[in-house]
Amino acid sequence: MDSKKSSVFEKHYHDYVNRLAAIDIAPRLPILDIRVEGNTCVIPFLGEDYRVSPEGITDASGTLPAYEVCVMLCRYLLNCPSQLPVQDDWVSFRDFKDAGPLTVFYRNSVEGLIVRSFAGNITALKTAAEAHGGHPPLLALNYDVVMRFVALPRIPLLLLFNDADDDFPPQCSLLFEQRAEKFLDAESIAIVGSILANRLVRDSDAA
Repeated sequence: MDSKKSSVFEKHYHDYVNRLAAIDIAPRLPILDIRVEGNTCVIPFLGEDYRVSPEGITDASGTLPAYEVCVMLCRYLLNCPSQLPVQDDWVSFRDFKDAGPLTVFYRNSVEGLIVRSFAGNITALKTAAEAHGGHPPLLALNYDVVMRFVALPRIPLLLLFNDADDDFPPQCSLLFEQRAEKFLDAESIAIVGSILANRLVRDSDAA
């Protein structure tokens, strides 16, 4: 990353942290279903705890996470709705408000990445999914792989994957509950999907 871009990211990062310092987090805790230790929010994201406070953001090892993770966690706290949404239908990314400019990215770099990486090897996909907390949901769905993940509290994901057959190419859908847009904007939802997809592929390549 060049110094100019690094400087912009650092400014945005500190702006987000300063905005968090100005809010009363207490009323948001039961809605987000997270805990606080002192002045620090502990947020589980894809099975790993991240710590967010006015002093900054750290991962489980105590280091600063990637910029997009920091942005997504801050928006999760800042965008908290005033009451818990109950609408929970599964929807595609394109169904979210303001998703339009990111639908091609999501199709190619999230769902498409999973297709390109796991076509012909659903066993590897199942193994990688289980390593990140994925488990078969209590749903009767006709796919080769069906896995449910908890990205953030109140924000589950559903991975649907069919391998190629005589009639169709391999296909993948990574769905969210409709209420996810009450907690995150479209860009942050895309970030969540992208991080999960890349972690699945990374762990499969390392196996």
